[in-house]
Amino acid sequence: MSKTYKIQWTTNAKEDLLNIVEYIKNDSPSVANEIYMKIRKKAQSSDFFPLKGRVLPELQKEGITLYREVIASPWRIIYKIGSDTVYFMAILDSRQNVEELLLQKLLRG
Repeated sequence: MSKTYKIQWTTNAKEDLLNIVEYIKNDSPSVANEIYMKIRKKAQSSDFFPLKGRVLPELQKEGITLYREVIASPWRIIYKIGSDTVYFMAILDSRQNVEELLLQKLLRG
């Protein structure tokens, strides 16, 4: 039987999701809602097993293995696993300079 984790969204991750939705809503409110649901569903689905997410390659090459990700294309949902909680840390657009964004966001929060 797999372990059940609580889910906690950090302020950074909440802001990222809000910014994505607000940006897209300017062009299409219905698409913005679809994307919001896609990201939330991917992050909080019943089949979400935290250890199945891959370690972030950009940080792994620096010896940092604390952070993992799941993909809701083109967004990368970054998280870390606590003893009984999964902390969603950031949501990044994979089309951007992810390495720079990761360092900025993860060092902040």
